[in-house]
Amino acid sequence: MEPLQLKLGMSPISWSNDDLPELGGDTSLETCLRETRLAGYTGTETGGKFPKNADQLYQVLQSHDLQLVSGWYSGQLLQGSLQDEMERIKPQLDVFNELGAAVLVYGETWHTVQNRRQSPLATKPILPAIEFPAYGERLSTLADYCASCGVPLAFHHHMGTGVETRQELDLTMQHTAPSVGLLLDTGHLVFGGGDLLEVIEQYGQRINHVHAKDIRADVLAGVRREQDSFLDCVLRGIFTVPGDGMINYDSIMQALARQSYQGWVIVEAEQDPVQADPFEYACMGYQSLYQAAELAGYRIMT
Repeated sequence: MEPLQLKLGMSPISWSNDDLPELGGDTSLETCLRETRLAGYTGTETGGKFPKNADQLYQVLQSHDLQLVSGWYSGQLLQGSLQDEMERIKPQLDVFNELGAAVLVYGETWHTVQNRRQSPLATKPILPAIEFPAYGERLSTLADYCASCGVPLAFHHHMGTGVETRQELDLTMQHTAPSVGLLLDTGHLVFGGGDLLEVIEQYGQRINHVHAKDIRADVLAGVRREQDSFLDCVLRGIFTVPGDGMINYDSIMQALARQSYQGWVIVEAEQDPVQADPFEYACMGYQSLYQAAELAGYRIMT
C-alpha cells in the first residue's frame, strides 16, 4: 500500500500582512518567495503583492520553483446575489485553474470584524441558526460552480466572521453539500474554542485544505473579547508556527492520516516580522510539520 502524501506550503502573511500594512509592508515579494523556497516549502498561497494576471503570476512563481496552492477570496454571499458572487469570483477561478491551484479559500466576510482594529471580537456578526439552511444551499451552488471551473472551494472558518465557533462550523457543514470542502485552520479553530481532534474525526472526509498555525497559550489566556480585536491579538503574538505553541501536531497529523487526508498543508502564522523573523520561523514550522507528518506515516513530496 502506497503511503499517504503531503505537500508543504507557506503563506506570505508571515512576511507582510495585508490587513496590517505596518507588518512587513516594505518587504518585497521577491524576499518572501525566495525565503519560502529556501525554507523547504514547494508551494505558496497568494497575497496582496502577487500579480493578478495568470502569465505574470506564473513567471514569478516559476522563477522561485514554487507552485500556486490557493488563495483567499472575500465571500459576500450573505449580502449579495448568487449570480453576482459567481461573476465576481470567476476571474480568480480562471487564474487559479490555469495555474493548477488545489483549492480556492472562501471566507464569508459579511459584517466581518477580522480586519477592523477598532472592533472587538465580541462584535463579530451573528447569523441566526434558522438562516443557515438557506445560506448553505447558496454556498453549495457556488461550490458546484467553482468545481465546474476546475477549482474546488475550501470554506475557511475564521475568527471575527459569522462562522467562527464550533457551533457555527457545525451548522455550515450540516447545511452544505460535499462540494463545500472544509479548510481546517488549526489556529482559528483553537482560538474559537473548538476541539481539533473532534472536528477532524467528524468532518475528515470534507477537509480539502489545511492551514497550520500554532497558538501561544499565554496570549490566548489574556484575550478580552469585549475589548480586543482580532488584529490586536495578532499584534500581541497569539499565532506562531507549528511546534512553537500549545497545539500537539503529532496528534493532528495522525488524526489527518486516519482520515486519509492527502494534499497541501500550509503554514500560515501571521506575526510581527520584526519580532518573529519570517525566514527563521518558516524553517521552524517546516521542520516541525515534516517530523510530525513523517511520524504519522506520510510521505512529504518535495
